[in-house]
Amino acid sequence: MPIANIQIMEGRSAEQVRSLIARVTEAVSEELNSPRERIRVLVTEIPKTHWGIAGIPASETMTDDTHRK
Repeated sequence: MPIANIQIMEGRSAEQVRSLIARVTEAVSEELNSPRERIRVLVTEIPKTHWGIAGIPASETMTDDTHRK
């Protein structure tokens, strides 16, 4: 059973996460020739206060839309 574990910074909509899960599932299914029903995708959203960039929390260095570009 393939498991894809994805960590993203908080702030995406439920629809974006849903789309990500669907697209990752499809990619893994195609690449590994695995049935979609056997694939698990885990998405963990990390608070910006817990995501460091160059030694500084992202909450102090990024605007809301910076990580979406």
